[in-house]
Amino acid sequence: MEITSVSVRKTEKADSRLRGIANVVLDDAFAVHDIRIIEGDNGLFIAMPSRKTSTGGYKDVAHPITPEVRKQFEEAIFEEYNKVLEENEE
Repeated sequence: MEITSVSVRKTEKADSRLRGIANVVLDDAFAVHDIRIIEGDNGLFIAMPSRKTSTGGYKDVAHPITPEVRKQFEEAIFEEYNKVLEENEE
């Protein structure tokens, strides 16, 4: 599996920990939209797209199965997020 495209839209709500939304394309064939970039207590992390359950909780709609694939997603998304931040500084 190869991540062939990543796009990030930065968000700017002062009272929110949400920093951006990412879309990822795998192998030029499968897209995952609405991956949230969140500022946590220990830095940035990604939250995969989810839906609300009947009990009021949330369940991921799509997510990496292995830690290695999660790391691939994080690295690609954070790289693009940092590029977007740099572009906004100019």
